[in-house]
Amino acid sequence: MAVSSVPLKLRTLPIIDISPFLHPEDEHFKGHNGGRAATAASLHSACLTYGFFYLDISSYAEQKEMEELSELGRKFFSLDDDVKARWSLENQDGARGYQRLKQNVTNGKADNHEGFDFYAPIENPDKSKPLWGENQWPDDGVVPGFRTKFEKWIDKMKNLGLIVMEAMSLGLGMSEDQWKDLRSKVDDSFWVMRIIGYPPLPNDYDGFSCGAHNFLYADPTPNALQVFLTKEDVLDDKGVAPIPVTSTTGLAPSTAKIKAVEQGVWINADPIPGCIVCNIGESGSFMWEIWTNGLYKSTLHRVIHRGSNYRIPFFFEPNFNAHITPLPAALRLQEGTVQPAYNANGVYEPVVYGEFLTKKVANNFDTGKGRYD
Repeated sequence: MAVSSVPLKLRTLPIIDISPFLHPEDEHFKGHNGGRAATAASLHSACLTYGFFYLDISSYAEQKEMEELSELGRKFFSLDDDVKARWSLENQDGARGYQRLKQNVTNGKADNHEGFDFYAPIENPDKSKPLWGENQWPDDGVVPGFRTKFEKWIDKMKNLGLIVMEAMSLGLGMSEDQWKDLRSKVDDSFWVMRIIGYPPLPNDYDGFSCGAHNFLYADPTPNALQVFLTKEDVLDDKGVAPIPVTSTTGLAPSTAKIKAVEQGVWINADPIPGCIVCNIGESGSFMWEIWTNGLYKSTLHRVIHRGSNYRIPFFFEPNFNAHITPLPAALRLQEGTVQPAYNANGVYEPVVYGEFLTKKVANNFDTGKGRYD
């Protein structure tokens, strides 16, 4: 792949403080960095420009809590292989459970990581159906506190997902009734959580620690997560990087190292204390593309680890039976513009989220490859 000869300025992702939405009744936060309107505007700008951003949740979750979850992941992945196999995804629906090293595949290449996947519980489980089994939890006798602490985190992330969705609705200019309608499509989120363990990636390894996809996650490791930006996102017509979206906090952004490639650049999204890195999702990202009729798009990213570490992605998804169709607010913003679309009328085709997800996962089962292939 050819390297661009155009000089690039270093870029960083915006930092967005979600506090005004976390504490709406607190006088201290009502005017915090411009309040809810400023936060919503920053989210909208980040979704338009990057599809990726830092979310400052320091007033919502303690750094210690995230570190404890990483330690629980480390303890599980350090167990002997025959012990971890007790919770293998093959014991359930092929999606919920433990995946051994290199079991997941991206673009035909094995990912150099272990994983443990959990989905929203469902009524009347049937492990013969994709996604319809039961979550598998390590016993307290094996990893004490594992289930209790992760279920507490899941509840926090579900609540945070609704909060961010509300902020995004305000950024799109939705009315209160329009937000209530959108909320009814995500208030029983068919969420997904992954716990991922990364051994060092060998220098000659033909693959990734975790291939290009999209998620909300907690990660203490620098120089590992890379976000892909196209040339159009990075350069103006004079070949100069535009000014990044202004953050709504005073936190210093991490250094963004750029690797230029013909189609665009990979930038490092290094960790910032008190923040999580967030984008508009993986399978859920396509739902946001439909909701905004292509206005918001997910951004590719990948993980390349040269050391051992652990991270906990959480995917806040629509309700399983949610009917996803372009939002009037997004269509209004696009009036008079030409947008890419999936039919001749210039509007994305509606989908039912659960049908979309089941087809995607079923196809992965049919190939016998990993969930992210």
